[in-house]
Amino acid sequence: MNKKIVVIGAGPGLGNAIARRFGREDYEVVLLARNEMSLATYQQELEALGIKVSTYATDVTDIDAFDKTIEAIQADMGDPDVIVYNVGITSPDEEPLTAKDVMRHLATDVVGAYETIDKFATNGLAAKNGSIILTGGIFAENPYPGYVALSMGKAALQNLALEKNQELADKGIFVGMVMVCGVIGGDEHFAPDNIADLYWDFNAKRNSYEVKFV
Repeated sequence: MNKKIVVIGAGPGLGNAIARRFGREDYEVVLLARNEMSLATYQQELEALGIKVSTYATDVTDIDAFDKTIEAIQADMGDPDVIVYNVGITSPDEEPLTAKDVMRHLATDVVGAYETIDKFATNGLAAKNGSIILTGGIFAENPYPGYVALSMGKAALQNLALEKNQELADKGIFVGMVMVCGVIGGDEHFAPDNIADLYWDFNAKRNSYEVKFV
């Protein structure tokens, strides 16, 4: 039976690149995103490469609906082997930045990640020595003017990854974060496929809670 990866935050950039990278290694791919039409397109693209794909439309900020999606995945195919949380609002701050704007960022960037870990960190995942990998960013350590909300979210995400890495290690579950230290797709080096290679290596080695793509 093939291993399975769940990519939360599928898209034409890093999300689908991660799906392709693991799919090349005979993983079955489960894609999550908000837009059903986009998911159908992504599914066709991956299936054309010989990758088995399932899709679920969901919004990580709607916790009740997100929980039901996770339950549906587990009911349909059991526990996956790898889960990647690749969701975040990366746009500059709104002007002016309000408390509601910050709450929206944190709900997407951090609360959704917390719920992902909480619901997927089952005994079934532990039995597979499974992993949950979060997509982080350099603003966690180097906040930048105009990106206050994003910087706050990435800092919280980094702390979440470290704490859950320590908490779940004895259970047999690896939690880690790939910190992308640049603009995804901003140049050839930061091409999504290059970054996706690091996700594959990081999942295989698991020798730190965090790895940086610089």
